[in-house]
Amino acid sequence: QVQLVESGGGSVQAGGSLRLSCAAHGYTHSTYYMYCMGWFRQAPGKEREGVAVIDSDGSTSYADSVKGRFTISQDNAKNTLYLEMTSLGPEDTAMYYCAATQRGGLCSIRRRDFGYWGQGTQVTVSS
Repeated sequence: QVQLVESGGGSVQAGGSLRLSCAAHGYTHSTYYMYCMGWFRQAPGKEREGVAVIDSDGSTSYADSVKGRFTISQDNAKNTLYLEMTSLGPEDTAMYYCAATQRGGLCSIRRRDFGYWGQGTQVTVSS
């Protein structure tokens, strides 16, 4: 059973940067494959929203609110997903989750049928 483990969250001041990581565990290396992986976030009292996704070909998609500030990437050799976040603002404060699916279809920030989810890592941005 694949497990996703996020790390890299923390508290920063507005304008700062963080890099989130999501490592996959519990798989047989030769069989590990994810079609679509992404980052989602949920702030208190708000619905979970898609932040960025990347498919197995490396194509990416971002929410308008983070375009130009966040970069999603993956290291296939390490089976790790990253989210580089810059120019952070208080509006980016949320619990951030990584997600992955082996199923095909549209790899989109609006997709919700990811089969694997991490436990989340908190990002807090103070003004």
